[in-house]
Amino acid sequence: MSGAERQLYACDFVVGQTFSGSERLIDDEAFAGFAKLTGDDHPIHYDDAYAAKTRFGKRLAHGLLLMSMTAMGATPMSRQLEESMVAFAEQKCRFKEPVFPGERVSSRFEVVSIDRKPDRPTALLRLKVELLNQNGEPVLEGEHAYVLRWRSGESDNA
Repeated sequence: MSGAERQLYACDFVVGQTFSGSERLIDDEAFAGFAKLTGDDHPIHYDDAYAAKTRFGKRLAHGLLLMSMTAMGATPMSRQLEESMVAFAEQKCRFKEPVFPGERVSSRFEVVSIDRKPDRPTALLRLKVELLNQNGEPVLEGEHAYVLRWRSGESDNA
């Protein structure tokens, strides 16, 4: 743990709270790294001639590459969750628009719910997630659920 970052627990979040994640450039280096990791070498991502014949007209980013950029671990906040993060429990998303090489994307989050059973030291934090392009338009929308520890000694009404 870095020690310099204030640690956040499930009880520190409130429904309706919003926060931003990281901004990233989607470039050939990102494509190559993702392909190496996953083995996904579909020509829509790498072959200009092939991609030009598709409805998109050019190469586009892997959907799972974009999804991965919405994970809390890919945000600056991850350093503040080192003590409380137990698990990334659920993820769903819908792709709204393609992302092309050279575009920038950024993530945005909103707390939807915080569910805690009184006898548990953890809570389920549900977040609405969006990935926005450089024009502020959503290219991905979804929801994540994380299991976070509840700070010891804090009541449910904190």
